[in-house]
This record gives sequence, C-alpha cells and structure tokens, in this order.
Amino acid sequence: MALNATIYKAELQVSDMDRHYYATHALTLARHPSETEERLMVRLLAFALYADERLEFGKGLSADDEPDLWRKDYSGEIQQWIELGQPDEARIRKACGRAEQVVVINYGGRAADIWWEKNASALARHRNLTVLDVPADTVATLTAMAERTLRLQCLIQDGELQLMGDAAGNGAAVQPQTRMAPAN
Repeated sequence: MALNATIYKAELQVSDMDRHYYATHALTLARHPSETEERLMVRLLAFALYADERLEFGKGLSADDEPDLWRKDYSGEIQQWIELGQPDEARIRKACGRAEQVVVINYGGRAADIWWEKNASALARHRNLTVLDVPADTVATLTAMAERTLRLQCLIQDGELQLMGDAAGNGAAVQPQTRMAPAN
C-alpha cells in the first residue's frame, strides 16, 4: 500500500523591501513520504525568497521534468526554475537551457560544501545560474518552526530574510550565502 503525502497549510505574508513586493499567499504544501521536514521548510523558504503571483510548486520529488518551484510567463515560457539541495549538474545544465533564470538553493552543511566543490567549475559556465547556500543551523531553526498549519510573516530587506511565526520566539533570521550569481 502506498503512503500518502502529508499536507501542510501555510499563510505566508511577504514584505520584500528589496523587490518592492508585498502580498499574502495561501499555500498548500504536500510533503512526500520520502521528503524530510527540513526539505519542506527549505521549499517554503525558497517560495518566500522569490515570492510572485505566478510562482508555483512543482510536482515534487517524483517529477524528473519539473523543478521544486517555477515561475512561468503568461505564454508558458519558464522564467524562473528553482532547485533545492544538491541536484545533478546535468539537470542544472538542462534547466539553464529551458529557463531564463535558474536558482539552486543549496543546504545540508558539509554535504552541500562537497557538492559545491565537485560542481563549481562545471556550473561556472552557466550565465543564468544563481547558487545560494543556507547554513545548517538556519535550516535547523526553520525545521523547528514546522507545523501542519503555519501563519508566517516574512520581511526581506538588504538580502536578509526574517521569518516570524505566531508563537512568541518562533522565528528565524536567514541570510543565504551567494556561492555564484550571474554578472550584471
């Protein structure tokens, strides 16, 4: 018998002063049985960082042809492709050919560092790729905030994200480290 996904509901209020984007999103996140709460919360973080009215979650771990999150324009062209963790370099190469902008949000502590050391030179040739790293202690703080029903406020200013929950002391300061970004 197949295990069912666990459903998480999140009301995410985003105030992004860097991009001048202000909106509230009612999100439904399906956590696949093989997905950790850590990865679920990084997906939510990725949504907060790149929040947009057209940003959507992909099909998840079982979909080879979709990212974790993506944003398409009204004609169906992929504007932004967001991957989490340590994706295969060939997958990133394919994404860079399909989307205007590709973002990899790397996490996992030492495993993320090893992935970066192994792939940095091959990834450097992609001109539309951004690679961010979220420190392990930050991911642990986010994971501690995980509940089946979340009400979160997100403030982004000067590249730092403050995520605050309903409960007192339930929050996290997130400042992703840029490993690689397109030259502008």
